[in-house]
Amino acid sequence: MMQWRVLLQKEWRDHVRNLKILWIPIVFVLYGIMQPVMFYYMEDIMKAVGNMPEGVDMGITDMTSADVMASTVGQFHLIVALIVILSFMGVISKERKNRTAALLYVRPISFSAYYLSKLSGATIVALLSTVLGLLASFYYTMILYDEMDVWKCAALIGTYSLWVLFVVTVTLTASAVFSTGVAGTLAFLLTYFMQLIDSIIGQFWTVSPWKLGTYAITWLVAEPDSSDFWLSVVVTVIAILLLVIIGIWGTRKNVENIKI
Repeated sequence: MMQWRVLLQKEWRDHVRNLKILWIPIVFVLYGIMQPVMFYYMEDIMKAVGNMPEGVDMGITDMTSADVMASTVGQFHLIVALIVILSFMGVISKERKNRTAALLYVRPISFSAYYLSKLSGATIVALLSTVLGLLASFYYTMILYDEMDVWKCAALIGTYSLWVLFVVTVTLTASAVFSTGVAGTLAFLLTYFMQLIDSIIGQFWTVSPWKLGTYAITWLVAEPDSSDFWLSVVVTVIAILLLVIIGIWGTRKNVENIKI
């Protein structure tokens, strides 16, 4: 525990030094604000631009707060996956490449403490950014549209946070096992590409980590099917634990690849 705490402090200083703790939350918050504001003023923007045929109804004025938040969360899938992968795909692999990890591995540290400190630091930044972005979107949606149930919003944030934790774990584990380029490609395939496949043919199954985004949106209008939802949560937690084990194993295995 002491080693994990010390390494987490080092990791946190790195995130502060390279401004990840600043620019990632700002991007998420701006994106969360942009969606409801864009929907609310879209017709005015289109009229100002001109060339709008008379009598055209874009249907935007009929959108409810739940519709706006559902669209925001749907769009969050892409930006969350991209930013998390690009920000953290080299957290472990780059330290092996530039030999920074050698300075740590020559000390009697635990490989699990090393990996978990990396995972904890990335998770704090990613979850903090996601929660701030969703809260900003909720705030502007309620101002521009109508009120929303606070508990449903909390359920959405909790469900979606588990999905973000899954994405972070996939990225960190890939970075622990592979080089930076391979880690980024693999993490992108396992998150965004699999999410795309799930959106196309996902009607044939109801339980998977990639269903969490759909279940998060479902909280806005009604509770998701309890059995499928909780099974997806259990499957996701098990997948995260397995990825953590693989990540620790990859961290230990790749010690031999470090040139001193």
